[in-house]
Amino acid sequence: MSLASQALPLVGVAIGAVVSLAVSAVNERARWRRQQSVRWDERRLNAYAEYAHTVKQLSSRYTGLAIARGLITGPTPLEPTDEVLKELAATEAHRSALAEALWLLGDVDSNTAAVKLNHALWHIEWLARGIPTTGIVTWPEAYLEFRKARTDFLKAARCDLGVRGARIAHDVPWPPPWRPSNDTGAGSGP
Repeated sequence: MSLASQALPLVGVAIGAVVSLAVSAVNERARWRRQQSVRWDERRLNAYAEYAHTVKQLSSRYTGLAIARGLITGPTPLEPTDEVLKELAATEAHRSALAEALWLLGDVDSNTAAVKLNHALWHIEWLARGIPTTGIVTWPEAYLEFRKARTDFLKAARCDLGVRGARIAHDVPWPPPWRPSNDTGAGSGP
């Protein structure tokens, strides 16, 4: 038997080993990337959800302040006591900390929508506290601006997370038709 005929099976085994090693490395790398993607998707989902929830909590509390100040009518006025103001400050600090996670994990569209949502939230806060503002100065208009900013944020977050569908809900009138026509309130709807 010639040297070439003896070496040929060894070369075949070596080539097979190299190909097997390369395929294993490519598969391992793909698996690692999938795991990383799932890991970051879960963190982004949590960051978006917790941020949106905290913003909604604040808007609900600001609505209570607005009711107490007579800006709107509603069932749950919230007097601006020292305790309430401390709670609001703590919740706002929490919202601010959650925003930092958004800046790290969110995409450009979601982060831009979050900034606009912050501005709309702070606008209704100022109105609820009686701090003078310019531009839109009535609670119902400012609250509608807030609702639009919140919807835009949720749409951007859904897009970043790859949630299918561009709409969050079908068009629903605000205020709802069951509210009396003389009620200028803007409650804490969706």
